[in-house]
Amino acid sequence: MALWFFLVTFLFHLSAAEPPELQYVLIVPSVVQSSVSNEACVHLLHLNEGIFLNVTLEYNTESYPLWKGSVTPRHFSKCFSFTVPPAASNALAFIILSAKGSSVDIYERRSVAIRNISTALFIQTDKPIYKPGQTMMFRVVTLDSNFKPVNTVYPLIYVQDPQGNRIAQWLNQAPSHGILQLELQIFQDTHLGSYQITVHDDDKPNYSTSQWFSVEEYVLPKFEVTMEAPQRVSPFDEEFEVNICARYTYGKPVRGKVQLRVCRNRYYHPRCDRDSNGICEVIHTELGKEGCVSKTIRTKAFHLYTNLDRNRFFFVSLHAEAIVTENGTGIQMSHTRYISVYETRKTIGFDKMDSYYKRGIPLTGQVILRDEDDKPLEGGLIFIEFDGDIVNNYTTDKNGIAQFSIQTSKMFQPRYKLRAFYQPDQCTDYGWLETYQPEAIHYVQRFFSRSESFVKIEPVWEELPCGKKRTITVHYILSKNLHRDIQTDDVYFYHALVAKGKIVQGGTQLVRTRYGKYSTFSITLNIDQKLAPRARLLVYSLQPHCDLIADSIFLQIEKCFRNKVGLTFSDKQVLPASDVSLLLTASNNSFCALRGVDQSVLLLRPGAELSPEYVYNQMPYLDLWGYNYMGTNLEDDPKEPCIEIRDTFFNGLYHVPVNVTDDGNVFDILESMGLKAFTKCTLRKPVVCRSDYECKKISSDDAPPPPPPYLGRYQEKTAAFGASGDRLIETVRTSFPETWLWNTVHVSSSGKTSLSYIVPDTITEWKVNAFCVQDSDGFGMSETASLITFQPFFVEPKLPYSTIRGEEFIYIANIFNYQPNCIEINAFLEESSDFRAEKLSPDNNVSMICANETISYTWRIHPQRLGTVNFTVTAEAKADEVSVGRRDTVVLPLLVEPEGVKKEETYSSLICAKGTPVSELLTLTLPANLVEGSARASFSVLGDIMGTAMKNSENLLQMPYGCAEQNIAMFLSNLIILNYLENTKQLTEEKKSRIVGHLTGGYQRQLSYRLYDGSFSTFGSRDAQGNLWLTAVVYKAFARSKPHVYIDDNVLNQALVWIASKQEADGCFQPDRTIYNNALKDGTDYRLLTTTFVIASLLESGVLQSDPVVRRGLSCLAAASDGGLRSTYENALLAYTYGLAGDAEKQQPILDALLQTATRMGGFIYWEREKRPQGEKPSSFYLRAPSVEIAMTSYILMAWLKQSNFSQEDLVLASQCARWIVRQQNPNGGFSSSQDTPVALQALSQFGSLTFTKDAQNTVTITGAGGTFKKTFQADSSNSILLQQIALPSAQSNYSVEVHGSGCVYTQTTLKYNIILPAQASGFALSVQTRNASCTREFPPRFDVVITTSYTGERNTSNMAIIDLKLLSGFAPDQSSLQKLHDKVMRTESKNDHLFFYLNHVSKNDTTFSLTLEQTHPVSNSKPAQVKIYDYYETDESAQTEYNTPCQEASD
Repeated sequence: MALWFFLVTFLFHLSAAEPPELQYVLIVPSVVQSSVSNEACVHLLHLNEGIFLNVTLEYNTESYPLWKGSVTPRHFSKCFSFTVPPAASNALAFIILSAKGSSVDIYERRSVAIRNISTALFIQTDKPIYKPGQTMMFRVVTLDSNFKPVNTVYPLIYVQDPQGNRIAQWLNQAPSHGILQLELQIFQDTHLGSYQITVHDDDKPNYSTSQWFSVEEYVLPKFEVTMEAPQRVSPFDEEFEVNICARYTYGKPVRGKVQLRVCRNRYYHPRCDRDSNGICEVIHTELGKEGCVSKTIRTKAFHLYTNLDRNRFFFVSLHAEAIVTENGTGIQMSHTRYISVYETRKTIGFDKMDSYYKRGIPLTGQVILRDEDDKPLEGGLIFIEFDGDIVNNYTTDKNGIAQFSIQTSKMFQPRYKLRAFYQPDQCTDYGWLETYQPEAIHYVQRFFSRSESFVKIEPVWEELPCGKKRTITVHYILSKNLHRDIQTDDVYFYHALVAKGKIVQGGTQLVRTRYGKYSTFSITLNIDQKLAPRARLLVYSLQPHCDLIADSIFLQIEKCFRNKVGLTFSDKQVLPASDVSLLLTASNNSFCALRGVDQSVLLLRPGAELSPEYVYNQMPYLDLWGYNYMGTNLEDDPKEPCIEIRDTFFNGLYHVPVNVTDDGNVFDILESMGLKAFTKCTLRKPVVCRSDYECKKISSDDAPPPPPPYLGRYQEKTAAFGASGDRLIETVRTSFPETWLWNTVHVSSSGKTSLSYIVPDTITEWKVNAFCVQDSDGFGMSETASLITFQPFFVEPKLPYSTIRGEEFIYIANIFNYQPNCIEINAFLEESSDFRAEKLSPDNNVSMICANETISYTWRIHPQRLGTVNFTVTAEAKADEVSVGRRDTVVLPLLVEPEGVKKEETYSSLICAKGTPVSELLTLTLPANLVEGSARASFSVLGDIMGTAMKNSENLLQMPYGCAEQNIAMFLSNLIILNYLENTKQLTEEKKSRIVGHLTGGYQRQLSYRLYDGSFSTFGSRDAQGNLWLTAVVYKAFARSKPHVYIDDNVLNQALVWIASKQEADGCFQPDRTIYNNALKDGTDYRLLTTTFVIASLLESGVLQSDPVVRRGLSCLAAASDGGLRSTYENALLAYTYGLAGDAEKQQPILDALLQTATRMGGFIYWEREKRPQGEKPSSFYLRAPSVEIAMTSYILMAWLKQSNFSQEDLVLASQCARWIVRQQNPNGGFSSSQDTPVALQALSQFGSLTFTKDAQNTVTITGAGGTFKKTFQADSSNSILLQQIALPSAQSNYSVEVHGSGCVYTQTTLKYNIILPAQASGFALSVQTRNASCTREFPPRFDVVITTSYTGERNTSNMAIIDLKLLSGFAPDQSSLQKLHDKVMRTESKNDHLFFYLNHVSKNDTTFSLTLEQTHPVSNSKPAQVKIYDYYETDESAQTEYNTPCQEASD
């Protein structure tokens, strides 16, 4: 009360003063924005003479006029626009308000800050998730603060994989009409996980924007399962309902079975060692016709009430899982829910409360009452207690809300306690037993005003839509103490809307007022994009004796855009592969980007859509708060002197003034909005001077902390200031993309355009949206438009991937009817000589199927021919009075394979005619254990030595290459081919694009094997340390490929540093524990071999001989190679290294020694090892050399070609060597393994470049089969890399090949056949057993396959070994069993119907692991499937066996 008495005295003094003098105020943001329009508002009241008003900005010694002009007497109010210069390093500036008149002299100088407005950048991908092998497409758009497009050049854009490696990069990319579109091919075997797109903006060199996407192996869901269950149950609830629904992506119900499993999970305190296994209830049922089912779960079995004892250290929850199995296909989808178990009570809480009371204006708010299930409680009796007294009671409405209002005319205290409590109805059943009274507490603070005049804006709680007007109610009361002689008057009220740190709207309203009386008036606001997403409304008025009254509220605005974009399909539902029109509307001449994806993709990753919220969140945060900007304090308003502490005598008592800290005031309002007020009025509360003794403070120890500075009627969390914030219809379906639309279009001057598209064949719902940009109206985006591609009658067949001749399988065709009536249908399988079909169900050809039903037609299939067999199934619906006839046909292929083991032999030859005809004899013979009908032979011709490799650059080996060494070997091979084509001037844009694509994918894959220290290992993070041989090869490959593809310099630099760290003091490299092929260790100096390999790799990379690592390495080689016997492999690698270094003196003796040990036979020259595995003898042709011998001969050929004085005699020897290497080539252009393939291709490319003749012309003729077969080929420069191939009429016959011409041609004869499983094995022991078979008819058969192997060769262990397991027809691996092999095998791959298991090595001891197979498609008379193990580098070391299902009867 003391302060109140003091204020009465103070106000009495004011009322006795002279008539009101000139009052003024200039409202301006404390932070002004450069390069855009700002706004300020100035008001003058009681102006008795004309004056000249001037507002200027001072910045860096320069003065900038903002507004100036003459002002006439009485009242002046104006909001004006101005611009400011860009800020340099210092953002501090000053605004000066000055006015001059005969008796008026105003001058105020206040600090402001200048903010340079940055742009906003966002990234859109076509999908949030991708599979390996798909293409990721993305867009980049930059907008200014007004959402207008910015055509900036992006200096750097890159994509990082989950390990942080850059896998792609674009430099200096310019958008088209503000939109930049790019794409990235995601290659197979790339690293799974989250990828990041990063874009650097030219305007913000130290800032970047990122967008994430995922690469995963997934299957698109055909349907979605939803489950409705209570969020919580009480321990004393007897039952609860669970509703389960399943719908296809095109909106139709699923027919199938449901397993509902509800389990109790009990959790104990960590100190308790207790079994927490839950109690489960399992229900099996069928989905209804609408695709839904509802079940009641009784809680008695879960004993929930026993888990609430206060002395027990655990609690419980319920876990519900619904698994829906689609009829016919067996496809399963699931949904889970967690249900909390706890006892709840009714709750009550204040909402939408005034934070401060203003005397004379009612205090308003509301109370919300909720029941035990957190639902609104209607009819609840609420009591409001104010300052300890019950002031009223209220009854809640249907929303559980009770509105209340409290008069404030007699309120003076700094703070009041407001309490609301719920009174249970004592007259209801057991209501008299309810003793708990929920309550809520709220503290109301006082708002200070010198004149006892107040204004309050009625809060707006809902979001305001754009394009509408909104009326805002303003409550006010003006003190009559200052107007004793005036009852009514016209009073000016001003308002300003602040959004994004700027005043965007302002206005003046003249209100007829009765002093001392509470009243209201209204303000109408135009809600548009300028205000979004949030705005602050300030209402203020100048009162006599320099009192500024004010209030503000927050307004939440719809996140809208000026460019109104709309999408409308001509139909809501269309047939697959039909035409559809899309009407696009936007501001005239807009440039628009469309995106349409399958809803199934969005089901996998919901919430990843481009939305207004996302775009707004990318915009710079411009809202103002406080007077601190980037560390600069802008608070410089004049402060009035404090009030001395003097006792005041009133009504016989002495009163002492005290400071009150929690009152609201006008200064806090302006500060919270970041606005400055230029005025002579004091905006702050009076402050009592501090004395020598501690000042008293009015507060309450039990009160909660005071609220933050005034934010209006409610509190909102804001960011720190300056932060970034006919009657028959027939269909054929073949196209099933995940992304349908991804294109840009121009909108005409009419503001609309009609687009025509053909929808894909997928039966689904497509989600399509668009965003547009235009120079004046800026950015806009549409709501998502939906288009359902659907046909009410269709057939879905199901086939296994492959089957083996002699097996039988069940062909299933599910027919769906979504027409509103029952129809007669018929389904038939088109007859073919390739198979025999026996119909199993239904019994009659014609069936009746009603609305929303499914029926299955099945046939037992007996394949009659090997190869790919097409199955054509047609379902027909008969036309009747109410529906048209329909026919749907689907063609699916099936691979029918021969039994036994696949074998392949090749005879490759490089034939150089040089004007003289050259002929060769081919003899094709087949083994005795041949599988009948499996043999076939072909003959091919190429005019280039590298032709076969060029045609198969992505698949050079017929073996998996899914680890680091194999991947980089394929990378190098593609690089060698690219360079060869470039050197021989045969490179076309199409060839370059294809090979560069392989290189880019290889680069991405290789990075997944990179370790934290920059090195590379065979299996990446599965290995504890890097591999020196591998890291050297990777460095060489990446360094040599930089002219063609993007390579991150950081990857190269770290790899080189790591390689250098492995060099010892004498320059040699200490070999690590691993090497590609441990057969190289036999009889070699492993240290010398490692050093030679590393130095050769660095020299090939372009590292200079003067580099310390290379120089010291060559010194090591010089010292180690002086004297002593060396292996052939060491000499081969040394000769090649010295050739790279240009050291002929050291190279020549080694070459001479190598010639002494060469094998010369049949016009060939090559080098062999003394010991090598005994390989399987082919039935035709010759025995192919092992990997080590191919690599060894290739190194020698390259060393021979690098001689300084290369002669014709040397060329003859090189030709003999190259011809031998060619003979070792496989049908795909590769060689024995990934180790020798890049070396051999490099040697052949160097020889081919040396001997290439552009004008060579040759004729190749092959005759045979007793003179009944003859074919002639022409090979010249126009078709030198064209693969010319013909199937030979007999796989067991004699053929003659004759070449006429002037150059060399490459010929290859390939013989393929199957044999009965051979009994012999070399180097490995292998056994396969089946166990734990489950062969019941209720569930699909499943069993475990147990594989045991050991090494039996001459070495201690094998190299890396591959186990190739062919799946039985109709079976698939259980994925969970594969995941459990993480500790047994280094890597698992799946390709078609084969599983590949990588073993780091195999020792003499048994290695055993198992996996589970389950039947996915019924197959009878199942044939055995083969399992093979082989050494990856010594492929002659191998073993194979076979297995079959133990559930033959169940399968039959």
